[in-house]
Amino acid sequence: MPLERLVEEIRSRAEQELERERSRIEGEKSKIAADRDRRIAELRAEGSRLTEIESARDRAQRLAAAKLQARKLQYEAQERQVAATLGQARQLLADYTKSPEYAQVLKRMFAVAADQLGRQLRVTGRAEDAALLKTVAGKSFDPTPIPILGGLVAETPDGTRRLTLTFDELSRLREDKVRALLAA
Repeated sequence: MPLERLVEEIRSRAEQELERERSRIEGEKSKIAADRDRRIAELRAEGSRLTEIESARDRAQRLAAAKLQARKLQYEAQERQVAATLGQARQLLADYTKSPEYAQVLKRMFAVAADQLGRQLRVTGRAEDAALLKTVAGKSFDPTPIPILGGLVAETPDGTRRLTLTFDELSRLREDKVRALLAA
């Protein structure tokens, strides 16, 4: 019997060792599976994070582009409004040149020009204002018409100094103030 017992003992030890190996393999399998699951979870989290960052960046770029487009449209609309208002102002000035008060304005413009440039002047203006300018400026009147909205241009005889008192120039000089008023 000792031989049977010895065989049984060897068999029992082999089964125990086999069982230990199986449990060690199962432990390693579960460890590998847990490590795999952890890595997959990390990769998914990293992918989600990168996707979120990329989509946030894309949203920010789209939002910035939309804001820029809105500002551009607002600026264009404001510019159209300013242009229309300036056009209306030019039309009002053109209508004013047909009023009786316009003659007084031309007389005051000539007086300012004579004050600043001296009595020796050469004065030009619109063809429509030729008769009026001739009475105001006398011999200083130059009949060569210039394409302006209204007013006059005074110049010293030698041409070194010039004073432009045209409605075009006066409105151009104040255009920035008008733009600022309309923008407010």
